[in-house]
Amino acid sequence: MKVVAVYSTKGGVGKTTAAVNLAWEAAKDFRVLLWDLDPQGAATFLLRVKPKVKGGVGALIAGDTKVDAAIRSTIYPNLDVLPADASYRDLDLVFDHSKKSERRVARILEQVSGDYDVVILDCPPGSSLVAENAVFSANAVVVPLVPSPLSMRSLEQVTEFVAASVSHAPIIAFLSMVDRRKTQHRDAVEQLPRAHKSVTSVVVPATVQLERMGTARAPLASYAPSTEAARAYAELWNRVQATVKAKAGKRKH
Repeated sequence: MKVVAVYSTKGGVGKTTAAVNLAWEAAKDFRVLLWDLDPQGAATFLLRVKPKVKGGVGALIAGDTKVDAAIRSTIYPNLDVLPADASYRDLDLVFDHSKKSERRVARILEQVSGDYDVVILDCPPGSSLVAENAVFSANAVVVPLVPSPLSMRSLEQVTEFVAASVSHAPIIAFLSMVDRRKTQHRDAVEQLPRAHKSVTSVVVPATVQLERMGTARAPLASYAPSTEAARAYAELWNRVQATVKAKAGKRKH
């Protein structure tokens, strides 16, 4: 089982959008679990899953609620969700009171390692014990970048954060919400992949079709598969898959 953390220290960069679309692309060939670690529960909402964990996330971490009992199916074959609810606001505190707190996510995922080929972690923004857990568990860290100086600072922070982790997972960054009408964005598309080895040539444009995800409550390629953005996420997944070397097990559906 391979674990992919979608993470940024900065919010509003298309992190959840990337997590949902990567999970959908991966589910074409693999058994996929998307774990929504963000208390906002946006990934849970987009995939039409009820935001409820029995006993809250504290019970899940403590082992009082079994992981397989908390996982919910989606309408998409081979794509399940471990949903977030309001209790995830306290997840940092729950981890802080746990022994070997940076290993709790990894230990929970061990319980379902035979059920899934790929796990996508939709991480909350910022540096936290939740992010530390996700990075510790990850075989790769995917970082969306909006073309701006602050976003590049975020990449530096993620790089430093991952370097300080024992996992040393490779970083796969890509440009998100790109508006080619803006000179700064065009320059970023041309220059950043050359200047930073972790920045791929994958470019996800800012489009109306992506904005529709909130109303459609569906992955982009499920309703607009021929769009540039859908093709970009497919290419991004291909790069992630090649990096983590995911292998398919027995399909669930």
